[in-house]
Amino acid sequence: MSQTELVYIFGKHAVLEALIHRPELVRELHIEHGFNDEKIFARLTKTKIVPKPLNPKRLPGGLRGEAVHQGIIAAISVGDLMVDYKEFMKGIVPNPNTCFLILGEVQDPHNVGAVIRSAAAFGLAGVMIPPHNQSPVTGTVVKVSAGMAFRIPLIEIRNVNATVRDLKERGFWIYGLAGEGAVPVTGEEFTKPTAFILGNEGSGLREKTREVCDTLVSIPMHPRCESLNAAASAAVVMYAWSAQHPDSLSTK
Repeated sequence: MSQTELVYIFGKHAVLEALIHRPELVRELHIEHGFNDEKIFARLTKTKIVPKPLNPKRLPGGLRGEAVHQGIIAAISVGDLMVDYKEFMKGIVPNPNTCFLILGEVQDPHNVGAVIRSAAAFGLAGVMIPPHNQSPVTGTVVKVSAGMAFRIPLIEIRNVNATVRDLKERGFWIYGLAGEGAVPVTGEEFTKPTAFILGNEGSGLREKTREVCDTLVSIPMHPRCESLNAAASAAVVMYAWSAQHPDSLSTK
């Protein structure tokens, strides 16, 4: 993704999160006549951003009328939001409280936004996102993440399997999420630096990705339910990890 490529995010909460945590990414701000939000205007006084009028009949960035923009739309430099894997890992000293989520061809932006929010909630160190066959970070992703896309590192990786091999060399144990996984996540002890891989919503993990995993984990559930969707499955697994690593939930 080009460093200069703009993604349009919308809604009060998503825009406020950007203004609070990553104001340098905001390249444009469009506000509808009559819009009134004290928190957002207070933040704007601390920036050099000059808002433009928002025409609700012609939304910027190709957004459609069904976008629930609440009278405010911002354009962010998404290339600058993403962090390069090699650069990011220079600052990481892996320990048992270090955990990443790797997205492996997750194509629904709602799922991507939801797992980013869950990863932030459960203390993960970042979400790794490949460029191919994968939903990119969009305005919908940011909105569904409840702005957590601006709080947790989003790490751009070039290839899932190559990244997994590098993480293994750094001491990480790699878990693939699979409905038929032989190891129930509730019985696993996460004693090493950890990375979870979430596969495609329909086909799951690619075969070559399965082969590079150390363990395939599944979620025990009642027989009346065959499976959970991708975002719910990821949330359950990340919670199971987090329950064993309470320090990951602390800012200390």
